[in-house]
Amino acid sequence: MSPDVLTWLIVALATAGVIVRPFHWPEAIWAVAGALLLVVLRLLSPQEAWTGVAKGTDVYLFLIGMMLLSEIAREEGLFDWLAAHATRQARGSGRRLFLLIYGVGTIVTVFLSNDATAVVLTPAVAAAMRTAKVDKPLPYLLICAFIANAASFVLPISNPANLVIYGSHMPALLAWLPRYGLASLVSIVTTFVVLRWTQRGALGQPVATEVPIPQLSPSGKTAAAGIVVTALVLLVCSALDSPLGLPTAIAGGLTALAVLAFERKTPWKTLRGISWGVLPLVAGLFVLVESLDKTGVIRSVATLLQDEAQRSVAEATWGAGLVLAFACNLMNNLPAGLIAGSAVQSAHVPDPVTRAILIGVDIGPNLSVTGSLATILWLGALRREGLKVGAWEFLKLGFLVMPPALVLALATIWLFGGQ
Repeated sequence: MSPDVLTWLIVALATAGVIVRPFHWPEAIWAVAGALLLVVLRLLSPQEAWTGVAKGTDVYLFLIGMMLLSEIAREEGLFDWLAAHATRQARGSGRRLFLLIYGVGTIVTVFLSNDATAVVLTPAVAAAMRTAKVDKPLPYLLICAFIANAASFVLPISNPANLVIYGSHMPALLAWLPRYGLASLVSIVTTFVVLRWTQRGALGQPVATEVPIPQLSPSGKTAAAGIVVTALVLLVCSALDSPLGLPTAIAGGLTALAVLAFERKTPWKTLRGISWGVLPLVAGLFVLVESLDKTGVIRSVATLLQDEAQRSVAEATWGAGLVLAFACNLMNNLPAGLIAGSAVQSAHVPDPVTRAILIGVDIGPNLSVTGSLATILWLGALRREGLKVGAWEFLKLGFLVMPPALVLALATIWLFGGQ
């Protein structure tokens, strides 16, 4: 067996392990095992593996900041306070509560990123369901997973994958909005309509109306202020085309320190509550992509993209968007986005094709539970709440929700590609 074929086999098996989770072992074990095996078999040198790990530095910092914000906000009762207000606003209507949560999920995704929706919003929605005394909370929690991807290209900061696709050629904020604004609106509305239709039976369940509003402590207000400041910092960084990881980590760290100092607490409980396993998972995925790059996969993809775009921009737009959308569910959108982003930057393809690739990478993961890092984070948040969603259960729903949003968003790009 040639080294290239063996590399592809290891990457495929490691990715399958992340998706299927044999023996219910954490996703990170399979990604890291695959990366280590590549090094042990000398298919990738330690230096090359470290280069792959280092490429994810901005993502690691971003996730650390968001996880710190989420955990400190949860500990200080911010989520319970928000949940009580949302439940009161629903006024006993499960349908109104569904709409409220979807709207909040859209705002969080747009201004704090899809990973923040998974990490920050999911515990808040779980708290809202307990407050509302809802027997079947899953329809509302599913919102966090689907809107995290459907609204993840409204702004450059809405999804770290957006930064990967464009690399150093990221459009300015004011140039981004006309390129993706309409397609984003189509994606958000379509996802809402289909998801709301699929969950219509469960939304008739009773929702509590007499909900006591807990008092938000000063430290809880500090946590809320930290989240708002982080959102503003990310917007400024996006406008200046600056990396998002370090500012997010600093904002999350300062918020946590301020709250802990105010409450005179040690940090150990907060640190234990964070799902640190996501960091080695991301690092392992970066190494797997580095190994694919070494075998020439990215060069081949770049050449194919360039040839198809020269033959027909319309066909390349549709083909690239559809293929990437489904590829994300076979290998996760982070490595798929890394491969596609490297290929796009090498091939210099027309703008509509680049837009379609980004849309495929962002919406496509709504098909399966392991399609995106955000959905994996969402699964982890659910487990912390004692809830589970099976891969097959999610896939059946994803087949209904994802394709209409993807096709209509790509149609928008195709029809208005020149704008």
